[in-house]
Amino acid sequence: MANEEIILEATGLTKEFKGFIAVKNVNLRVKRHTIHALIGPNGAGKTTCFNLLTHFLSPTAGQIHFKGRNITGSSPAAIARMGLARSFQISAVFPHLSVRENVRVALQRKLGISFQFWRSESVLGSLDARAMELVAAVGLAEFAEAQAVDLPYGRKRALEIATTLALEPEMMLLDEPMAGLGQEDIKRIAALIRTVSKDRTVLMVEHNMSVVADLSDTITVLARGEVLAEGPYATVSKHPAVVEAYVGTGHG
Repeated sequence: MANEEIILEATGLTKEFKGFIAVKNVNLRVKRHTIHALIGPNGAGKTTCFNLLTHFLSPTAGQIHFKGRNITGSSPAAIARMGLARSFQISAVFPHLSVRENVRVALQRKLGISFQFWRSESVLGSLDARAMELVAAVGLAEFAEAQAVDLPYGRKRALEIATTLALEPEMMLLDEPMAGLGQEDIKRIAALIRTVSKDRTVLMVEHNMSVVADLSDTITVLARGEVLAEGPYATVSKHPAVVEAYVGTGHG
């Protein structure tokens, strides 16, 4: 496999908390322009692994490379500027701004003018057009002037994805995008993830196995902090150790 195909690579990733090893020697390679899912039973280390990749946590051992560059030890903000953006964290939504204004703030952040609220109306006006494009792209055009706080839960998720897209990331990390969503919203957000993945890479932690089966090109299964299996859903779902890990802990 040509190395330029790999956009994100973790080698020997380990995180220890006071004698408890949450992530142990994890190797992960994410190919460009794919949807890669990180799954596993509760307590498998998925969230810790995710936090390590975006440097919300620092690894005890191991290295992370993004686009061939060693990003181990970089700040989350620096990593976001390189094109690796994590939804639902970086994209903190302002509850009392409208949907359009929230996306515009994210666009301002991308331009480095987020706190210059005195900017001229012409500058902000030019960002409005792009903000509305992103709002429409995530299916929120009819909610553009609604306050974020008033949005239904599933629509808030779409707004979070829009504000992440405003950062124009090459790679998006989604932390349980389907958590707490009803069936209709799950379908809508799954379709949105498929759309946004067309010209970028997506890595997601997700519990909903039908979503994982439907969306993912590659799945990495973690159990007790270690990689148990990796591959397409058809292969991974039949892996005896994976079946045992899920059935054995009562998590389907």
